[in-house]
Amino acid sequence: MGRRIDYYDDPNAPKANSLVPSVNVVVTNDEGEILMIRRTDNDNWALPGGAIDLGESIAEAGVRETKEETGIDCEITGLVGLYSDPKHLIHYTSNDEVRQEFSILLTARPTGGAPRPSDESREVLWVPAETATDRKIDRSMRLRIGHFLSSPANPIIA
Repeated sequence: MGRRIDYYDDPNAPKANSLVPSVNVVVTNDEGEILMIRRTDNDNWALPGGAIDLGESIAEAGVRETKEETGIDCEITGLVGLYSDPKHLIHYTSNDEVRQEFSILLTARPTGGAPRPSDESREVLWVPAETATDRKIDRSMRLRIGHFLSSPANPIIA
């Protein structure tokens, strides 16, 4: 398996060669905890998510990615924001793809399932919201979680 390397405003970063619409999902339970994964490709903690496949909607992608990475079924409940900062590049070493960030941050509630790791997640945990960013986490994920916690009146466009 390859690695994922995130770059931000780095003059030594490789040049982007793709733009792939993706989703991340903030799933919160009745205790106010956030569902998080520890990624297998870079060992960082993150919200579940991934690329939107051809033939599926944004919401379908969010539900599918959450289930695949965490074992949790969910229902999409809202939108936090859109993230397309060209300074944020994601290098996948397995195929040398370098993506410019393009991510949609959704909110969801769990409807079933049980937390379990996957090929993409080493660990899956419900984390108290106030400590979600206290882990090893990329700046882009920290930003998204911060926006979610600040409960903006309108979606963030960054």
